[in-house]
Amino acid sequence: MMLQLSQVSIVKNQQVLIKDFNLTIPNGEIVTLMGASGSGKSTLLSWILGVLPEAFQAQGHLQLNGQVLDHIPIEKRCIGIIFQEDLLFPHWNVGQNLAFALPKTVQGKTRRERIEQVLEQVGLAGFYERDPATLSGGQRSRVSVLRAILAEPQALLLDEPFAKLDRALRSQVREWVFTQVQALNIPVLLVTHDEDDVPLGGRVVELVAKEE
Repeated sequence: MMLQLSQVSIVKNQQVLIKDFNLTIPNGEIVTLMGASGSGKSTLLSWILGVLPEAFQAQGHLQLNGQVLDHIPIEKRCIGIIFQEDLLFPHWNVGQNLAFALPKTVQGKTRRERIEQVLEQVGLAGFYERDPATLSGGQRSRVSVLRAILAEPQALLLDEPFAKLDRALRSQVREWVFTQVQALNIPVLLVTHDEDDVPLGGRVVELVAKEE
């Protein structure tokens, strides 16, 4: 079971951003994607998610656990993403933010019990009713990651999720995130500019900007 990109090419305004890109990520592996600004990293993530803007033209194939996703809408791809901005809903408390991600099959009081359980597991016991505005940067990051995990994705994209954190907090949150996502045993693609973000012994793929 894996996430597989085959012969992916992306063009905008007749400029080739990505050409014949191939990548296979098996379950349980975190692959780091690096490259200079303008090399197409964010564009590639948008294509994987299924939200590539109409200004881009793309060719290639995407498979997740054997299912071809080329023309599958974003809500049916079972691919999660964590951005450098936590994007918590400011008008909802922590519990409501997490409940938003829970599958509809989790009903009734089981929903709150599930959320309080995972909050306790990550050192945030009693945070269900907290306003996101009162959280520290590290706490917001943990809630953001929990929200992605509770959605039960079959693959996960990490789009520079540590970039907004200070150096000391960044190291702590990074190790916690890696522990959480590896426990899911799903393919993970991490985009970063910082070599310190690469998991120990992890595979690094360079995305090189293409000439027009």
